[in-house]
Amino acid sequence: MKAAKIWANLAVTDLKRTADFYTKLGFKSNMTQPSNDLTSFSFGKDDFIVHFFKQEILEKAMGGKAADLNQGNEIIFTLSAQSDEEVRQWAIDAKEAGGKVIREASHDENGYYYCVFADPEGHKFNVLSVGSKM
Repeated sequence: MKAAKIWANLAVTDLKRTADFYTKLGFKSNMTQPSNDLTSFSFGKDDFIVHFFKQEILEKAMGGKAADLNQGNEIIFTLSAQSDEEVRQWAIDAKEAGGKVIREASHDENGYYYCVFADPEGHKFNVLSVGSKM
């Protein structure tokens, strides 16, 4: 079998706060009608979809608990940036939108320039400058 599409489903406790955060960062809403159960956004050129379901809805559908983001992370998404400056701007914008910068923009041991931020729920994103290896 071959999957036609892949997307992510993440649990959140506050739909409005989540929608506000991703809207402030400039992501395109994927919602065609209002919902009390989820909010959804498209990411990147390929319109990768991330659905943010109310935690209890996702847990019921999946038959178990969602990841405890205080103990770790279920996945870390990587967003590509075109420059080191764009990486720094992502960190600033994420913080101003209500997120938390986990790792300030810097070079790693391999010379890649990146930062890590978390949305208000604790879902982590790594922003990597695709052309910045030292």
